[in-house]
Amino acid sequence: MRNIVVEDLKQTPLEKQRIEIVERKGLGHPDYICDAVMEQISVRLSKEYMKKAGAILHHNVDKSLLVAGEAEIGFGGGVVKQPMLFVFGDRATSEINGEKIDVSEIAINVAKEWFRKNMRFVDPEKHVKYQVELKQGSVGLVDIFKRKGKVLGANDTSAAVGYAPMTRTEKTVLKTEQFLNSKEFKQHFPESGEDIKVMGYRNNNHLHLTISIAFVDRYIFSEQDYLDKKTKVLEETKKFVRANANFASVDVQLNTLDVPGRGLGGIYLTVLGTSADSGDSGQVGRGNRVNGLISLNRPFCSEAAAGKNPVSHVGKIYNILTYKIAQHVYEQVPEVDEVYIWLLSKIGTPIDHPAIAAAQVILKGNNSIDKVRHEINEVLDHELENINNFCMELAKGKIPVC
Repeated sequence: MRNIVVEDLKQTPLEKQRIEIVERKGLGHPDYICDAVMEQISVRLSKEYMKKAGAILHHNVDKSLLVAGEAEIGFGGGVVKQPMLFVFGDRATSEINGEKIDVSEIAINVAKEWFRKNMRFVDPEKHVKYQVELKQGSVGLVDIFKRKGKVLGANDTSAAVGYAPMTRTEKTVLKTEQFLNSKEFKQHFPESGEDIKVMGYRNNNHLHLTISIAFVDRYIFSEQDYLDKKTKVLEETKKFVRANANFASVDVQLNTLDVPGRGLGGIYLTVLGTSADSGDSGQVGRGNRVNGLISLNRPFCSEAAAGKNPVSHVGKIYNILTYKIAQHVYEQVPEVDEVYIWLLSKIGTPIDHPAIAAAQVILKGNNSIDKVRHEINEVLDHELENINNFCMELAKGKIPVC
């Protein structure tokens, strides 16, 4: 028997509240880069462990720092004077039955592959240095992986929360960044870099978006050229938002720090399309939550999911599973207007039996919690019963974490 609680939440759904604030850090943001790369390292390590040991072994590669480099921007193209430094940290199993696994080589190769695939102007050989600080895990945490049982024990006492559905504001912020970083948009506007941040603010039915885009200096030949291209990017963005968002009014602003007349000092240019080339460092856990957003009106888990192992680290598993369960409840129970799912682990206890699994639901109309309690309970129980399948999906990188 699992400790499952289902309760009626007496709260106004977020969509009906007056104020809502939502942020998304895009593909080339230094924090996003850290999350994305470390998660791919976990996926690659999991694959290597399965190949050589038949099981996923202890690793938590959830600490990293992308130290900003130094660059000199210039109209028509600047130069990188000092490369970025990517520091990989925490723990990974590096030996199986006497056979060494080169976790340093795996980490560096994964990072280089990610940069080649996602950042058009970053040469991972020239523009980034790498420092690997992945050590062997503690005896206690490593031993969890040696214990018998269908499901591993939790390697931490941790809590997570997920919700459904997304609001109009959340969907719009997410879609806008994905549109601006799409291949099609880059083909039409190659001067737009990958480092994009979208901040959304809704006041009743009026949406305000403040967007930051790191323009690439090799495509900008003067201050006026920048302003003209910025205007075209802004108009295309407004067109997309208005076509894909249903609000009474939409206000979109772009690169609001700009001050015409100040030359290079008054516009947002980068050499490589990311502020990490000279202006801003990045760190795991400072970016988006596991659903791709930073929604300030919502409760959220403080754990950084990216890079944690996918079979015992509840800071990753529960963090993502709560959103999956919440969406399942919302889709399966039509009486529910909004749902929040909470999972709390106890270190050492099998992850399919959390200390508590709770659903807080806001019901539509005059529906009673007694009417839906059993059905919601069954959803929670089913998802926890099948947690091994979910963990393997995580291990294969089939579920995004940022």
